Amino acid sequence: MTGGPGTVLVLGEALVDLVPVAGDSGVRAAQFGGAPANVAVGLATLGTPAAFAGGLGGDGFARMIEDRLRAAGADLTLCARSGLPTALAVAEPGEGGNGYHFHLQDTATFRLPDLSARAAGFGAVYVGGLAAVVEPAASAVRATAAAASEHSLLFVDPNVRRDRTLGADDGAAALRELCRLAHVVKASDEDLERLWPGAAPEETCRELADGGRLVVLTRGARGSTAYTASAPPVSVAAAPVEVVNTIGAGDAFAAGLLSRMGSRGAFTAAQDPEEVRDMLAFASEAAASVCARAGTEPTAPAGI
Repeated sequence: MTGGPGTVLVLGEALVDLVPVAGDSGVRAAQFGGAPANVAVGLATLGTPAAFAGGLGGDGFARMIEDRLRAAGADLTLCARSGLPTALAVAEPGEGGNGYHFHLQDTATFRLPDLSARAAGFGAVYVGGLAAVVEPAASAVRATAAAASEHSLLFVDPNVRRDRTLGADDGAAALRELCRLAHVVKASDEDLERLWPGAAPEETCRELADGGRLVVLTRGARGSTAYTASAPPVSVAAAPVEVVNTIGAGDAFAAGLLSRMGSRGAFTAAQDPEEVRDMLAFASEAAASVCARAGTEPTAPAGI
């Protein structure tokens, strides 16, 4: 399946989240994770062909990750493989969202392939998450994103993790550069406040949109707003749901956006307000389906 105008290339990390077990805060359970890996699973689950290009190691966690991606239907042909261990993210859920403590160094997770020569063979390329700022992955992400910005649709989700150290090489600057390369930016208000401190997220969205981008601002339970250069902002309320879990909801939203774009015959940075509204509604339902239960895999919205 690798490649084709209807396929999304997802470049980034697949790792293991260690999440608290209900009823015993001293115990952690190993859970499939990594924003790009979640997006790849979400796309495949929603019926959009996805090729995941990450670094897979030689431990039991890597085998669990590979099984999960394959079961969802993601193509793993472009993954890099080594005998190194898998990166870990220790989740610390709180009232204000999820915090993480990362164990990243000397892992297979961030040995990513440079796919700049392959980017033109996909309808869309997704980048974001830790791989965009943690070397050696960040160099491969930058090169592939630059090629995608010229030859296909580049979708960037900066996904600035709370408690994440951006790095001595100024990871914030790298994420801002990716956002400026992108055709579509999906970011939370917290992401934008961290990347452009001192500027209102709405103003940052308008400035990015003025370059011809589709910029989608997410605010959790307060819904989402899309900005374009040619029309007023379009807002959609969050889909109502009794929240059980928020881990992976933003990734499901990103997968929903991309899946809805692809369902229209081509991946494009939509500018028509009604088309944008439809995409936001679909993505919101996909995110709500993750919030309604444990796990990070969305279900296809019904009736949208």
